[in-house]
Amino acid sequence: MVQPLVVGVDGSGPSLEALDWAVDEAVLHRVPLHIVHASSRERFEGRRPAFDVRRDAGRTLTENIAAVALERARRRAADIADAADAADAADAPDTEVTSEIAKEDAAHALIGRSRDAFAVAVGSRGRGALAGLLLGSTGLSVAAHAESPVFVVRGEPPRGPGQTGDGVVTVGVGDPEEAAAALDFALREAEVRGTAVRAVHAWQTPSLDLSDHPEFADAETGSRRGMEETRLEDALAAAGRRRPGVVVERGTVEGHARDALLRASAGAGLLVVGARRRGGHIGMQLGPVNHAVLHHADCPVALVPHR
Repeated sequence: MVQPLVVGVDGSGPSLEALDWAVDEAVLHRVPLHIVHASSRERFEGRRPAFDVRRDAGRTLTENIAAVALERARRRAADIADAADAADAADAPDTEVTSEIAKEDAAHALIGRSRDAFAVAVGSRGRGALAGLLLGSTGLSVAAHAESPVFVVRGEPPRGPGQTGDGVVTVGVGDPEEAAAALDFALREAEVRGTAVRAVHAWQTPSLDLSDHPEFADAETGSRRGMEETRLEDALAAAGRRRPGVVVERGTVEGHARDALLRASAGAGLLVVGARRRGGHIGMQLGPVNHAVLHHADCPVALVPHR
């Protein structure tokens, strides 16, 4: 059974942008799309019996949101298929789109469905003056605890159906020895998009490790840079053997990983970062770099759990 791409919708503009993006992603990977609109049990189930002609306003709104999202997604998928037919594509994509109304809060609904999902997609939304920047609590909870990769759709809204953008897939490589999952994910995304991967590895030399003499300090920094470049090359070589057709650009940056990745997100089509699972905790535990890119990146972000 092919695992679906699961997308959460709540009727808001950001969630509909995430829905459009998720349709394109599902078509690219030839996986089903499953739309989830969550509604708490208390709101969805009124006291009136089901045969009462008077409909609960909350239930009507919930059903309308789900129906509109389903129709929107199916229409966008059909437009992509029509465009492929018009271009005489060898095999036009045919994407199955389904939906459900979950009688629970949105975070729990999406986290639960992540266990059998290709990935989960959520929109980026917040409140107040920083609404365009900050990820909402539902998205943050899903990013922190989902068992599958999580897409947080940020940046400019998707263009026409199937137009994922020309930006490269950028991947943050923290510890190269732990980067296999994120690298594999990034190379697969670049492969289906027909674009390159830009691997970014940031490092810092602790000040206590540097000599007080400027010339020795420069030599030590250069030695560290060479070591970090070698570690990155080894990690990329292993990933490249699995997907040899993808062009990979690499770069080591001295400085904070947070700053390097936020700079790299400008103009990127997707930013991929890993998330470490820590013993004794449930789900992915997000560190400061994860939080920074989820809240402030200029493009969609994919959070991939370490193996």
